[in-house]
Amino acid sequence: MKYFSTRGSPDLLTFSEVVLIGLSKDGGLFIPQTIPNLPSDWKTAWLNHSFTSLALEIFSLYIPDNEIPRNDLESLINKSYSTFRESDITPLKKIKENFYILELFHGPTFAFKDVALQFLGNLFEYLLGKKNLESLEKKNSNKKERITILGATSGDTGSAAIYGLRNKKDISVFILHPRGKVSPVQEAQMTTVLDKNVHNLAVEGTFDDCQDIVKMLFSDNQFNQKHNLGAINSINWARILAQIVYYFHSYFQLFSSLNILPNSPEANNIKLQYCVPTGNFGDILAGYYAKHMGLPIENLLVATNSNDILDRFFKTGRYEKIVKIVNDGEGNGVGGHTVYETLSPAMDISISSNFERLLWYLAYESIDTKSGEERMNLAGSIVKKWMEDVKSKQCLTVEKTQLELALRDFKSDKISDQETMETIRRYYVPQDSRSQISYVLDPHTAVGVAASDKQKIPSNMYQICLSTAHPAKFSAAVEESLKSYNEFKFQEILPKEFVGLLEKEKRCVYIEKADPEMVKKAIESELEKEFI
Repeated sequence: MKYFSTRGSPDLLTFSEVVLIGLSKDGGLFIPQTIPNLPSDWKTAWLNHSFTSLALEIFSLYIPDNEIPRNDLESLINKSYSTFRESDITPLKKIKENFYILELFHGPTFAFKDVALQFLGNLFEYLLGKKNLESLEKKNSNKKERITILGATSGDTGSAAIYGLRNKKDISVFILHPRGKVSPVQEAQMTTVLDKNVHNLAVEGTFDDCQDIVKMLFSDNQFNQKHNLGAINSINWARILAQIVYYFHSYFQLFSSLNILPNSPEANNIKLQYCVPTGNFGDILAGYYAKHMGLPIENLLVATNSNDILDRFFKTGRYEKIVKIVNDGEGNGVGGHTVYETLSPAMDISISSNFERLLWYLAYESIDTKSGEERMNLAGSIVKKWMEDVKSKQCLTVEKTQLELALRDFKSDKISDQETMETIRRYYVPQDSRSQISYVLDPHTAVGVAASDKQKIPSNMYQICLSTAHPAKFSAAVEESLKSYNEFKFQEILPKEFVGLLEKEKRCVYIEKADPEMVKKAIESELEKEFI
């Protein structure tokens, strides 16, 4: 299995190379040459697998044994998920008839990002150690290679990356977050980690500004090579790979709860919809890969907040930034893209970085006059043009046939803050009037649940909504939504890990302007201090 860029670069890279590089030199994202098919007996052979056993089987389809021997891969997986509080890693909870919530927040930072980033942190350390050992054996250099991990966060990615990489050998990690635009708990989870190799940069701007700076620094060849940059955001293929596992795990958990064997005739009548609160498109893209590997998913529901670029795409075929006309102070109307601040801040973005991977498949599948390498190259050229349009025109438009291809797999909806709060209230059902299991939703999960509730589904369809974060991470939104319920006590859901978190010592560098040069100077200054 080799990997290539969505923008048509002719280079074919190994799994290890794409993990360490993160972003292709042409600005594209790496995808596998082919989406592997499942073993013919997977429904029976994997039936009783644990999460970690499933991860081993699925990862092995994408990672050649000559790159990471199966025993080493198994050890990496077991080490990564030993940090989770639940033995099932991602347990499935039935809430009401035909509706389940998949809890993805049982890792160290109480967010779904832990599922991928605990693994990726150990993977970075393993691959870097292996590379240094090979260089030493070949006597290529006496100097050990280091890697500088660089990422941007709208909230949960930062803390999950930090907890996955803290104190890792020969690795420094820099996380950019928009100052004042993440929740207090999210900020504290990042900035109270005082390990010497961890660096937080609070940028005056939006998440999109932070993400743009990260991409600019990766494309700055001199800076990239000097510091050996590695990507931690979901542009890194390993992030997507790790997230595929919980789609399969939830599938087996569902059939177990129904007392139905997945390979039985009865199972063939069941339809399955996954509802995913979506910002950067990585979480739901993992579901797309799972479906195209062979997992029987009817469709994937994209749930957005007011930053609805994805919902608008699936409804119109136009992928377009929100443009707001403002006065420049001199009487001139100036247009610029904007991001709305909502109760679900991890989804407050104007561009979904992982969406480019789906665009490549839409371009490729819509080409029927070419074959093989020529078809792949043409798809890369189309995606490159589309992404240039997004940069220069703030918009790309796909053809009708390409949108129809997307709608085979995806549905979408947009949820307002008011609907988010109403959903949190509706699912917290008082004890004396319970018609379903009482459940406290975080605002991001509530976006997914609200979208799922608006769907008209047949009686044989089961919905699984991905719960992306513990509600205690977003106390203000949850408490405001449930303030009319006297019996709700926030302290009852507060994890012990959060007690006193906001008062702990913090370390963070403030960047007063969303300027790549200022960020570069801060990174180099922090690295000098790290090695003193």
